[in-house]
Amino acid sequence: MIKFILIDIEGTTTDKSFVYETLFPYFKQNMVAFIKKNEDQTEVGKVLQEVKDTVLKEEARLLDDSEAIKQLIIWTDIDRKHSALKQLQGMVWKAGYQQGTLNGHVYPEVPPALQKWHRLHIGLGIYSSGSVSAQKLLFRHSVAGDLTPFFSHYFDTHVGHKQEVTSYQNIQQQIEIPANQILFLSDVEGELEAARLAGMQVKHLVRKGTIPSLKFIPVPDFTFTL
Repeated sequence: MIKFILIDIEGTTTDKSFVYETLFPYFKQNMVAFIKKNEDQTEVGKVLQEVKDTVLKEEARLLDDSEAIKQLIIWTDIDRKHSALKQLQGMVWKAGYQQGTLNGHVYPEVPPALQKWHRLHIGLGIYSSGSVSAQKLLFRHSVAGDLTPFFSHYFDTHVGHKQEVTSYQNIQQQIEIPANQILFLSDVEGELEAARLAGMQVKHLVRKGTIPSLKFIPVPDFTFTL
């Protein structure tokens, strides 16, 4: 009996190309101008300081603001899951969504599936390495319209990294539904394994370019039967 479905974004609800070919380039093209325009904002200052603190701890290097900005670009290129980077990406993307220059991609079968599960009173949540604010922006400004009313929970790496069992245990505690009644959907086997070890049910979303798992039940899209 599934009472809650926890859903990954990249490669699951949304084409990976949207992230790497649209969101990341947009961030890199607009980040410097955004920082200069909002340099007096506390949130921007905290992001730059967190970058400096990380580099000092990891590499024993002191950075100024311009060097911290360059570091953010390097981390974007290698897709580092760093909280400061994710926070700033969310800020820049928010401006893009609000200006109408960005629209969140979702596969065409996703909205009908969300509607169906919502009608069945199944809870829905998102778990992505992108910040919660970035998640909400993508679904609020999606190509299919505002999908945020379907979701009751959003989780990012503040609960833990996506291939760690404790992350899914933390999520289960916040959802307050038995783990075996939660279904996690992802295209990444390591994430599925961590969720399985936490007691959740899992399904492997096999999109274009994804190698079907030999260990987990592969499904091609969101039209599967629970």
